[in-house]
Amino acid sequence: MTTLQTYKNWRLETDDNQILWLYFDKANATVNTLDGAVMEELSLIIDQLANDTEHKGVIITSGKKTGFIAGADISQFNKFKDIELATYVLREGQRILGKLEALRLPTVALIDGFCLGGGLELALACRYRVAEETSRLGLPEVMLGIYPGWGGSVRLPRSIGALQAMNMILSGRIVNGKVAAKMGFVDAAVPKRQMKHAAVYYILNKRAPHQPTTLQALTNKTLARQVIAQYMRKKLREKVNQAHYPSPYQALDNWENVGVEGDKAFETEAKGCGRLFFSDTCQNLVRVFFLQERLKGLAKEINYTPHHIHVIGAGTMGGDIAAWCALRGFTVTLQDRGPQFIAPAIKRAKNLYKEKLKENYLIQQAMDRLIPDPEGYGISKADIIIEAIVEDLAAKQALFKQIESKAKPQAILATNTSSIPLDEINTVLQLPQRLVGIHFFNPVAKMQLVEVVKGQQTSPEIVDKAIAFVRKIDRLPLPVKSSPGFLVNRILMPYLLESVALLNEGIPGTVIDKAMTDFGMPMGPIILADTVGLDVCLSVAKYLGQYFNTPVPPQLVQLVEKKRLGKKTGEGFYKYKNGKQIKPDEKSYSGSLTDISDRLVLTMLNEAFACLQEGVVADGDLLDAGMIFGTGFAPFRGGPIHYAKLQGIKVKNIENGDVNIMAAMTAE
Repeated sequence: MTTLQTYKNWRLETDDNQILWLYFDKANATVNTLDGAVMEELSLIIDQLANDTEHKGVIITSGKKTGFIAGADISQFNKFKDIELATYVLREGQRILGKLEALRLPTVALIDGFCLGGGLELALACRYRVAEETSRLGLPEVMLGIYPGWGGSVRLPRSIGALQAMNMILSGRIVNGKVAAKMGFVDAAVPKRQMKHAAVYYILNKRAPHQPTTLQALTNKTLARQVIAQYMRKKLREKVNQAHYPSPYQALDNWENVGVEGDKAFETEAKGCGRLFFSDTCQNLVRVFFLQERLKGLAKEINYTPHHIHVIGAGTMGGDIAAWCALRGFTVTLQDRGPQFIAPAIKRAKNLYKEKLKENYLIQQAMDRLIPDPEGYGISKADIIIEAIVEDLAAKQALFKQIESKAKPQAILATNTSSIPLDEINTVLQLPQRLVGIHFFNPVAKMQLVEVVKGQQTSPEIVDKAIAFVRKIDRLPLPVKSSPGFLVNRILMPYLLESVALLNEGIPGTVIDKAMTDFGMPMGPIILADTVGLDVCLSVAKYLGQYFNTPVPPQLVQLVEKKRLGKKTGEGFYKYKNGKQIKPDEKSYSGSLTDISDRLVLTMLNEAFACLQEGVVADGDLLDAGMIFGTGFAPFRGGPIHYAKLQGIKVKNIENGDVNIMAAMTAE
């Protein structure tokens, strides 16, 4: 390789085949993202390539080991002063990628790792795309309240037809390299060792660029667009409220109205996306993105790499924690009273690995890392020991007393308790500073948040190591103080109990649930209680009630006594068949759904603000992150504290009277 020219963010080299290699290596960044300076340099390079008559083609790839391109630099979103500027920036990006698409020299996007958002839009402007088999490709802009604005919503449907393309765009779905090749927008998905060879092959052989099939091309014609859009819009309404998340509806409207041919399609894309940048949804979802980045960044400066995890308790939580840790590459031993209690967890783990890994050899490797250990031999070898047994203080104390004498001196002792303060559990330990809470949420494989709980005696070093471990299993750590219910359950339980109080007042459960899904929650509180399990709700409610003098609704006690525990028994507040809700009889209700949602949200806000006052979390942003990623609190609203600030809601019954959350947060 011979270096021809080095730019601030790009490097141009040539090889013995007279092929140019353009490396993207963004300055002062660990990850490649696209911003104004990067795109300006790319524009200059493309102008230079347009006049090149010496070389056979250009291969665009990453100069970093962290992936191809993660998308646009989201911090740039806040620099748009108005819709006109945002639209101009989008049109400029389209113009630059249009020049790339028009180059006489054949171009190959050589993709290893993530290729998302603007990264995929750049790749789609190349003549060919070669991806490593496990690379991650997608247009997830709807997750930020916008849609692809640099030509992605035009080029992808043009390349593979509307059905597959719009499905990806409207959902933000991300696929691996193999799937992308099968769909048609990647020309070849190959193992890492064959990537460069494959890219060179496309340049030297000048294969005909990918074209959609006749049927795929027909899906973009006017009549087909009208029929398909009507179907897709119906499906969208089943999943997404347009008032909450307008961007997929706007993307669908654009495609239906102007199609994918000519500059009009690109212009419409840019104008619509430019407007969306200034929607409340986009502003709040960008906020959520940075909240997520903050949680991810908590472990950046911590150097800790455990190798062996031992989990005690193979029930739903313990078994699934063990399975997830093994999936993420750790050796895991799973202990319970006997093999018969461990077997169901192993079966669930295999199903998880089939879903996540696909390849038989990868599934087998994960299964080999998950080791049944009914005798508990792994305790003496483990770097982290996680207790996930019944939520009973005496049982946990007895177990940890045994564990401490067998564990390595440097091993971390962790509890998955959902509500019991650590300083009650650790009283039996000789070294109580070793105990930390690592609290997962159910289902483990889907819930991103993990509360890392610090007791009064927990060593700060142990807390840091627990945070690092949570990141290494690709979860979001939230540091919380040990107090009853910690953060998420402390706020969630009064919300659920208030919804039961509404039931007792005669308001139908379906009405209560609708009020909260209309507000933006992923599910209503009544069906959520059934999903969590009414026995679990009752146990946590009784435990928290000891500390906060909150009454337990008699209806909840009665249902548990009758073994009507929710989905798992087929009946709770609702009835279920094969895990699916049997639609209850419709009951009329003439009251206001907004009044219901206001009452339930205020219950959450009261408890959230109390948690802030007590220092359960460090600040309102972390609280918002915890509730969004731990409960699904409507992301487009930015979190409960952020929502309260914007609404100017008074939080009542906090300590000595009414507290105005706006004034209180300002004073803070």
